[in-house]
Amino acid sequence: MPAQPPAPPVFYSFQNNDILVDSLANFVVKAQRDAVEKRGKFTIALSRGSLAANLRGLVGQENVQWDKWEVFFCDEAAVPLSDDDSNYHSNYLSFLSTVPIPPSQVHTIDPSLINDLEELADQYEKQLVNHFAASNAARYPTFDLMLLGMGPDGETASLFPGHELLSERDAWVSYLEDAPRGPKKRITMTLPVLTHCYRAVFVVSGTEKADMLHTILDEPETGLPCSRVRPAAPGLVFWFADAEAASKTKYPPTTFRWIDNQKEAEEAVEAAKRKLARRLAQEESGED
Repeated sequence: MPAQPPAPPVFYSFQNNDILVDSLANFVVKAQRDAVEKRGKFTIALSRGSLAANLRGLVGQENVQWDKWEVFFCDEAAVPLSDDDSNYHSNYLSFLSTVPIPPSQVHTIDPSLINDLEELADQYEKQLVNHFAASNAARYPTFDLMLLGMGPDGETASLFPGHELLSERDAWVSYLEDAPRGPKKRITMTLPVLTHCYRAVFVVSGTEKADMLHTILDEPETGLPCSRVRPAAPGLVFWFADAEAASKTKYPPTTFRWIDNQKEAEEAVEAAKRKLARRLAQEESGED
């Protein structure tokens, strides 16, 4: 039986960032509950810095099973964990320090290896192998949720437009020494890992994101890294944007419902498919 094509993105637009944060918290809790019921744990990968602040809506909630969380990082700079450029450090300051996830379940790089990028990437990949091997016989690890950001050039994690790492198909974690902005030396999860999760969630806010979000969702043929994150079935990709970030995007939004289970997530995908089909039909009729 041929593999199903990836589902189209589900696009949620919110009036302001506070509503976005509350809705994202609901989404994460439901994803956690689904994962714990099926697999006994919740594996999440976090991207850099300010993104984790969007998880503040989870702080203090009674229905979050922090002891079931296993936290990894989509990418990391080759710097000490206390450095301002460290993904772990920025996530610790904005989110991890405020919640009771057991430290042994927060999986960081080995800072003693930051001067050997190949070894640094290999060691982090081994952590993934050790974690996923017992429960996941697939070719790639399958995260329950990957929280991703959209960079100014359409990059995500440390996967930049035109970079050779976008073609990596074997490694789960690789490294680069020539990042075009920020820390030059980094490790990053590769595109196949990002496209084999159950839920990829992009979070964008602010007017400075408007042009790029329009390009990613309305012109996916440009092939920018964010556009290429389309998880294989049954995985799904969701975009959470505030009104400012969404102001130039024509891609039809889906009304956010406080999702209770995977079935409702799939229903949101089907609604996105129908809206996109209607939009394309309208555009075609307008051209005739």
